[in-house]
Amino acid sequence: MGNHKRAAFVVVVLALAGAAVAAVALSSSSHAAALPIPQPATDTAQFVKAGTTPPTDADCEAVKPAGITCFTPQAIQSAYNLGPLYQQGLTGKGVTIAIVDSYGSDTMAHDLHVYDQAFGLKPMCGEEGVTTCTAGMPKFSELSLNGTPATKGQPGNGTHQEDKSAWAIEVALDVETSHAIAPDANILLVHTNTAETLGVQGFPNMMKAEDYVVKNHLADVISQSFGSAEEAFGSPQSLLNLRYAFQDAQANHVTVLASTGDDGTSNIQKTPVSQGGSTILHPTVGWPASDPLVTAVGGTYLCTDPNATTNQPRTPYSKPSTAAKCASNSAFNPGGIFSEVAWTFSGGGFSSIFAKPSYQNSLPAGSSFPANVTTRGIPDVAFEASSATGGLIYLSLPPDGNGSNINANSTGWYSIGGTSLSCPQWAGIVAIADQLNGKPLGFINPALYKLGTTSYASDFFDVASGNTNQEDPNVPGFPSTTGWDAVTGLGTPNAANLVPDLVAAANS
Repeated sequence: MGNHKRAAFVVVVLALAGAAVAAVALSSSSHAAALPIPQPATDTAQFVKAGTTPPTDADCEAVKPAGITCFTPQAIQSAYNLGPLYQQGLTGKGVTIAIVDSYGSDTMAHDLHVYDQAFGLKPMCGEEGVTTCTAGMPKFSELSLNGTPATKGQPGNGTHQEDKSAWAIEVALDVETSHAIAPDANILLVHTNTAETLGVQGFPNMMKAEDYVVKNHLADVISQSFGSAEEAFGSPQSLLNLRYAFQDAQANHVTVLASTGDDGTSNIQKTPVSQGGSTILHPTVGWPASDPLVTAVGGTYLCTDPNATTNQPRTPYSKPSTAAKCASNSAFNPGGIFSEVAWTFSGGGFSSIFAKPSYQNSLPAGSSFPANVTTRGIPDVAFEASSATGGLIYLSLPPDGNGSNINANSTGWYSIGGTSLSCPQWAGIVAIADQLNGKPLGFINPALYKLGTTSYASDFFDVASGNTNQEDPNVPGFPSTTGWDAVTGLGTPNAANLVPDLVAAANS
């Protein structure tokens, strides 16, 4: 989350049957003037190839100036050991996944169909081209909150905070990747209209949308790919006034996740219209990821085979364009190329508002949570995030193109990164755990940390590369170490082991 990112974005993952579009009005908040602009947790989106045929590894390697690695859905499934779960019929069936954001995307049903066809993924009732919805088929549907403006670009040379088409790439990212992880979960795309406020009232409207979803029992999992520095709020109380949605989620057994951001330990103050925000010159964390009722998701470089099949063993994969990123700098794992290393831009650190929750009192051996720190530490967990080792998504655009500043202005395939990529994929993992549990797990943080002291080595890939998350040279970062650290949290999921153990821990 930095001053080069778009403003006023939110993503939510939930479960809802049906493909109808409904409208519900959400009122503005009198506290809006004290609130910062929500920032999306999306790193650079790199255009790779036009057309509907996915790019090859050679296509990605040819991207200028240094080449990239592009992961297929099956390669990501392989890297996090999802294959054994699928073989048991654990695919998120019966759980529902959703996405909430500003404006949505006019082309999402089309883009989802292209993506599913290209990678052989299960089609969804409600995506373009699916004329017959069979029993048990996962459903893609939409819910409109505060109107449905067309996703068109903003004319002129203004701030482009109202670039409705600029949201399309984030929507495609979350819908497509969450479906790839939990292919039988339903997806509801929820969109709100914040254009008239330039994002200042984005937080109240988004929290009201989440609370509407929770109170109407529409979601099992909420994944938020947005945030702003805790210090950017007008006061701690203005932030605390927004927590009601998470408190209601805990009471209703809904899991809430959030991206930790893409600027390491540096964040910006509230961004005035037509101006850039000023960097906060000490380590900070973003909310809602910092909230103790939220599972905070950080990021990594994924360094496995980008073309692996779902059940292929996880092994390091190196090529010139990514070898330096995948080399460990850690005294714990010196030299060589590793399957996964900490992403240098992964948001993480310690809250200035929330006390250290009791579930963080017990950590895996070797963890780097300082003994004198008494506040909430994030992330809790991590997943792939760097666009240099990113996930492939498909995006088509309206005729006026995309006015955003994240290199998204063509129709076709993109390699995309950011903790915005990490969070919806973790939501897919939780959806699979909910299916196994037979009901929503709800607040999972105590269970996650319990696994950190009982079955850590089998449930998590410990990302102990030694990289720091210092994005700004003037703001210190934190190192990744063994156990928990403020870059990758407990690490990434070894899903086949973690899912059943998470269910058992949540019920113990």
